[in-house]
Amino acid sequence: MESDDQAERGAHHVQSLERGLAVIKAFSAEAPHPTLSDVARVTGLTRAAARRFLLTLVDLGYVRTDGKYFSLTARVLELGYAYLSSLSLAEISQPHLERLSAEVHESSSVSVLEIADIVYVARVAVSRIMTVSISVGTRFPAHATSMGHVLLADMDRMELNAYFVVADLDRLTPHTLTHRTALEAELAKVREQGWAMVDQELEEGLRSVAAPIRNRKGRAVAAVNISTHASRTPVDVVRTQFVPPLIETATAISADLAAVAPGRAVRG
Repeated sequence: MESDDQAERGAHHVQSLERGLAVIKAFSAEAPHPTLSDVARVTGLTRAAARRFLLTLVDLGYVRTDGKYFSLTARVLELGYAYLSSLSLAEISQPHLERLSAEVHESSSVSVLEIADIVYVARVAVSRIMTVSISVGTRFPAHATSMGHVLLADMDRMELNAYFVVADLDRLTPHTLTHRTALEAELAKVREQGWAMVDQELEEGLRSVAAPIRNRKGRAVAAVNISTHASRTPVDVVRTQFVPPLIETATAISADLAAVAPGRAVRG
């Protein structure tokens, strides 16, 4: 006999939503570009049903297709934005960013890694130095950003292999690292020195430096950066005047994050 809880669940349960979410979860690092048949097999749906869900997701902009293979778009990250914006990380980071920006007179931000992109969760803007306006929720490809380099450098081999499966190493400027070998060499350097600098790889004229924010276990769960205009701040100034306060800020945020109750802390 059906229990009261089961009866209540049946009354409000929307099976089509459940199936739609199952289709989204069919995409993975192991199968980033499944076919219709792959999705049907993983989800247990008929080919006809899987096709309807996939094409609906294409219409909504969450999935793209070449007619045979399907892949997720960056827009799917919006589904996790509400969760990201509610993390204690944003609340903890904000006063530290305000102090850092006041000290160096440049914009500073905190981001986390979502699949192949960094997602901004906190920011203090001193001046606008990019053609694209940045706010909480803005996403950029990790391979072209200092915060992305910091977070990728902390990955183990299996995690990094999974990243390269789903990442598109697009050339955004003439300086962007677009080959895996070159990017891995840069990540090794970042891993050794403990911070990353990206010089006009995301956008011409933009220079940024980032350091990792670590959880109790020492894993980099987020990154903090300072961004400046290349014409205004030479590389040696970034190294000598920005890196020390940046690392101090990353350490302070990490310490505050470790003091947060485990239920509210960033996972990692």
